[in-house]
Amino acid sequence: MSHELRSPLNAILGFAQLMASDAPPPTPSQQASIDQILKAGWHLLELINEVLDLAKIEAGQAALSPEPVSLAEALRECHSMVEQQALKRGIRMRFPLLDVPCFVRADRTRLKQILLNLLSNAIKYNRDQGTVEVQCSVTGGDRIHISVRDTGAGLAPERLAQLFQPFNRLGQEAGPEEGTGIGLVVAKRLAELMGGTIGAESTAGVGSVFWVELVAARPPEMTGESVEPAVPANAQLENRSSVHTLLYVEDNPANLKLLEQLIARRADMRLLTAVTGALGVELARVSLPEVIVMDIHLPDINGVEALRLLRENPRTAHIPVIALSANAMPRDIEKGIKAGFFRYLTKPIKLNEFMEALSAVLELTGKGTVQR
Repeated sequence: MSHELRSPLNAILGFAQLMASDAPPPTPSQQASIDQILKAGWHLLELINEVLDLAKIEAGQAALSPEPVSLAEALRECHSMVEQQALKRGIRMRFPLLDVPCFVRADRTRLKQILLNLLSNAIKYNRDQGTVEVQCSVTGGDRIHISVRDTGAGLAPERLAQLFQPFNRLGQEAGPEEGTGIGLVVAKRLAELMGGTIGAESTAGVGSVFWVELVAARPPEMTGESVEPAVPANAQLENRSSVHTLLYVEDNPANLKLLEQLIARRADMRLLTAVTGALGVELARVSLPEVIVMDIHLPDINGVEALRLLRENPRTAHIPVIALSANAMPRDIEKGIKAGFFRYLTKPIKLNEFMEALSAVLELTGKGTVQR
């Protein structure tokens, strides 16, 4: 369902982004309409992601990979991701200085998902010019307690008792902030799956404290080995010229049209397309493009299998392949990176993100080496 629900949004958001960045630019009235499409589209994507994530967890299909995770590193990454959200509201954020290495046993991606939910909510439901304070402490010797304190309106006791109920927004339905009431439920389920607990205290008119406790872990032993294999670096590219060739392997006509219009804006690129994995592999062998963009769901072989065939052929083994897929669950992305994709981008496409990945791969191929 992730693939089926996200694919139509790729066309909606993709073409809306194209219109917004068109030349000549849209009129103010047109731009206002485009902004509404994009705002509603990205919000719908967020709803789809949260509903599917909860469904997967409730069905017992949330595969986790527990490992020792540096809490300082996870908090640092989360801080950078919510910093702009806080700046827009003038909210000051305080994070602990963890001088002593502190590790928790958790799935790295899911831990950041929990922390991001707590931090984002603390900003979203805070007052303007408020504060968000993160604290960490050791409890009971083998548990790490992480709290996120805000200076928002707080919750009355009856509202606090309704926390962690799916689709319950605690009376915020008519408020200015959009949401689903799912994020905290997902965070609670994930914390429990990792052997932890989550909770909250709140005082109306003062603010709230949301906390999560996880099992402490010893720092991982350093082996000196690379965790992820690099894409073959012996790239001896043929047919080098000022015009680069991009091969797009995709069977959806709307997606093909979207990328065709996007690449048409670059005078230094030409586009080849293939609607099946097998045809894409053969076209890559014949035309030797500088870069391949690969869908995962294809009518014959899937994108991962097509990547394997490309790597096995000496003529195509060096070509960097960017995955562009509606398979957007964290495990899908992790598997894609391990399979050897240069980047794993998800649909709906973000044009800036796609163009940055394209520029990065062309810069590296120009140097004769491609590494992830």
